[in-house]
Amino acid sequence: MFESIDRRPLRAVFAAVLLLGGGSSSAQALYRIVGPDGRVTYSDVPPPPAAKAASQPARAGAAAAGSGPALPYELQQAVSRYPITLYTTSSCAACDAARAYLRQRGVPFAERTVTTPEDAQLLQQRTQSTELPVLGIGNRIVKGYNETEWRQYLDAAGYPRSAQLPPGYRLPPPAPLAEPKATPAASSAASAAQPADAVAPTSAYEPPPPPAPPPQRAPSNPAGIRF
Repeated sequence: MFESIDRRPLRAVFAAVLLLGGGSSSAQALYRIVGPDGRVTYSDVPPPPAAKAASQPARAGAAAAGSGPALPYELQQAVSRYPITLYTTSSCAACDAARAYLRQRGVPFAERTVTTPEDAQLLQQRTQSTELPVLGIGNRIVKGYNETEWRQYLDAAGYPRSAQLPPGYRLPPPAPLAEPKATPAASSAASAAQPADAVAPTSAYEPPPPPAPPPQRAPSNPAGIRF
């Protein structure tokens, strides 16, 4: 007898109760929210008043790693959550391959070069590595270049698998990892640029003139007798 009961109406009623929040006395309104990417979602939590303005900031997709047109929304999210830093050095085939892969995939990144002892010391402090290349994905450090491994990390970080950089986007030029020190010539120029009143004043003391020499005796009067 009980097996012949049709449970579909009960399921429909149960679903309606869940949708309405358990009855008319506790029913909540649903809000239609349009995200920055144009996606429409529904929620029983009203959006904050500044949500609309905050979702479309001016040039929000002009990634921190470069300049040019705004990035697509998916790429914006990946860049803001997991910015990419590539550590390289000169005469490094693996570094060249790593750079080419990031560009081919359309990943915005900042490149830091390691050429001085100061660069190498800072690299070890930041990445615990003395070998290059090194990839920084947010706080994650990936040592060495392996395309399969890098692809998996970039996929997990939400970077699109195919290039989506808009035309005209420019990556920033490579920069030294450590800030260069001031050269001696620059230090000399800075010293020469000091104002005149900054120079220590010279002493106003002048030595007394030397005493007058004694009168010379004439050869014709060796005794110096005066008349």
